[in-house]
Amino acid sequence: MLLKVYLMGVDPNKHGDCCLALQRLAIIDPASGDQPLFNDAKSIVVTVNGEIYNHEDLRKSLPNHKFRTGSDCDVIAHLYEEHGEDFVDMLDGMFSFVLLDTRDNSFIVARDAIGITSLYIGWGQDGSIWISSEIKALNDDCEHFESFPPGHLYSSKNGGLRRWYNPPWFSEAVPSTPYDPLVLRRAFENAVIKRLMTDVPFGVLLSGGLDSSLVASITARHLAGTKAAKQWGAQLHSFCVGLEGSPDLKAAREVADYLGTVHHEFHFTVQDGIDAIEEVIYHIETYDVTTIRASTPMFLMARKIKSLGVKMVISGEGSDEIFGGYLYFHKAPNKEEFHRETCRKIKALHQYDCLRANKSTSAWGLEARVPFLDKEFINVAMDIDPEWKLIKRDEGRIEKWVLRKAFDDEEHPYLPKHILYRQKEQFSDGVGYSWIDGLKAHASQHVTDKMMLNAARIFPHNTPSTKEAYYYRTIFERFFPQNSARLSVPGGASVACSTATAVAWDASWSNNLDPSGRAALGVHLSAYEKQMPSATPGIAAGIIDNVPLKMEVSTPGVIIQS
Repeated sequence: MLLKVYLMGVDPNKHGDCCLALQRLAIIDPASGDQPLFNDAKSIVVTVNGEIYNHEDLRKSLPNHKFRTGSDCDVIAHLYEEHGEDFVDMLDGMFSFVLLDTRDNSFIVARDAIGITSLYIGWGQDGSIWISSEIKALNDDCEHFESFPPGHLYSSKNGGLRRWYNPPWFSEAVPSTPYDPLVLRRAFENAVIKRLMTDVPFGVLLSGGLDSSLVASITARHLAGTKAAKQWGAQLHSFCVGLEGSPDLKAAREVADYLGTVHHEFHFTVQDGIDAIEEVIYHIETYDVTTIRASTPMFLMARKIKSLGVKMVISGEGSDEIFGGYLYFHKAPNKEEFHRETCRKIKALHQYDCLRANKSTSAWGLEARVPFLDKEFINVAMDIDPEWKLIKRDEGRIEKWVLRKAFDDEEHPYLPKHILYRQKEQFSDGVGYSWIDGLKAHASQHVTDKMMLNAARIFPHNTPSTKEAYYYRTIFERFFPQNSARLSVPGGASVACSTATAVAWDASWSNNLDPSGRAALGVHLSAYEKQMPSATPGIAAGIIDNVPLKMEVSTPGVIIQS
């Protein structure tokens, strides 16, 4: 999606000073839902990337309007005509859209609550404003560009941004609602069911972890009788990717057998992933280490899925942010800190997991839907007293216990117990531990110690602290050399997908800064420290996924791969 608007000067085209363009991924009403979309008088023009799940109810609320298509996004122009700029909060879905009112040549831009779909805004020296789904469309024409903030609306009438999404949790005030497992279960089931709206073949991404397995289980239960089942069959298709013998492949196969899905297992090698790195960075537009590690297998899987004729998948992103599922949450000192950190993680999702899921799949014309980031479900989940979310291993409460307990149904089980209570495994780890180790080894062949000594001078902003990060950064800057591009990527040290909060909670973690879950020493079942005797400094050998590793132990209990 691309919008170019001139606030000064003249750019003659169909809509005066405005030019709109969109490459559509047709999921709902592929036959007649081509864009742009219009109101009855064709005075309001809309281009949109996304899905509006409550579009049928919204159509019913507009009895005096005539709709030209069956597209779920057709309601946007009509809602604006009826309600003005304040209609955005009425939309239930994921979206980025540009709306042009040709009656006064004004326009608005809006992005969904969490930032599931990508969006950027840029400014040209000639007075133009640009809106795009990708940085690469802004590279050559904008003096400055940045990520369009989630849950915000830009109005040309007042020339600024305002936040339209204002849920109770956003203020980070600590909630006190008692935990009700049935309320949480129903809310998530509803979030999954509404995402079965499709006119094209679809499936579920199934890693065998808790989140994707719950999505698959609920989808399999409710698929029968839906329009999608009548069109494409009542047996669900599931997809998994991993290195040969990886933890995810094994767990996903078991879940697929349990649910009776048509399961598609895709294998890749470390070399396959390394060969795709440059293409991945070009498409996902980031140099963040965790995101690249996880995006690469997802990118490879999306290509295979699309080749099967599937155009939409349902995925499990967002659960770890909402429920404190990352292993560093084991260190949270109290419920207040726990809750505020989950709030901060949700607000940053558009820079990490949402970006990965959206861009890794859309690169191949595949759409990823994420029920954990449903607005209504987030409201329910974030309103729970965080005392219930705290991890208390001595009481048998592991990470995401409230979610696991909500679906622990003895009479009608959703999943096998050991899957329901499987430890959190980050996607980049679960596809095979030798994936990350292979990436580090590959980066070490291309980045020397001498290069690292000058890293702060070459990359003064978000200086890479590892050879792997340096390697990704050089590729990124070759594609996106603008200062705005490098500023669009977040930075900071991370332990097991954490923020700086992890080190504040446990200072000892500062000695082992790596985004992998295995950096969660004393928490992860396969933590780095368990691969070898670490009591004596020196060189130790470890075996991960049948790949020999050579590691240098600089401090007892702390392992740094050489």
